[in-house]
Amino acid sequence: MDTSAARAAIFSRIRAAQSRPSQPTPAELEQVRQYLGSHAAGPRPDLGADLVARFRQQAERTSQTLDTVQSLDEVPAATARYLAGLGLPKQAIAWQTLAGLPWQPAGLAVEFRKPVNEDLVGVTGCFCAVAETGTLMLLSGPDTFSSAALLPETHIAIVPVSRIVGSIEDAFALAKAERGELPRATNFISGPSRTGDIEQTIVLGAHGPYRVHVILVNGA
Repeated sequence: MDTSAARAAIFSRIRAAQSRPSQPTPAELEQVRQYLGSHAAGPRPDLGADLVARFRQQAERTSQTLDTVQSLDEVPAATARYLAGLGLPKQAIAWQTLAGLPWQPAGLAVEFRKPVNEDLVGVTGCFCAVAETGTLMLLSGPDTFSSAALLPETHIAIVPVSRIVGSIEDAFALAKAERGELPRATNFISGPSRTGDIEQTIVLGAHGPYRVHVILVNGA
């Protein structure tokens, strides 16, 4: 359900109560930019020079599996191998942004739509990945729907190595530089869904995917 109109109406009422225009003025936006730009960054750990190696290490610590290919065109074949290794059907839903990849020659039936309950595999890209924590940052949009990473039991994420940043702070800075504002939904994914609510026993897949598989793309 799209709640953008309701969100806009709420903010408009708040601004009206403050005797301000319904939309932020250029002066207000510039004031925010100046404040953010002058805010001192806190201390950060030394992540080393190899962010890809750090991301792999942290992703594996959070129960993600990883594969590496050299180009985006190799992603469908890597996806097919992964699904075959688990004995899963070679079918999935995926983001619209991935429609140009050679899925059919790899023997996969991929539909580019939002998932329904019966869909077992969702394939997404990511806005960027965070080396410090092995985390994927996904930004929602008409062609990059959040549900593809949240509803299916298996989430396969395509991560260009050029989009691996050091820290969460770097991820937000990149989003601000490239997008200006964050979309309606921003998801940070660090491995499969898990909970320890019952007797502090960790259970995977309680509130989302049982598996998160990352395909790193060296040439992208």
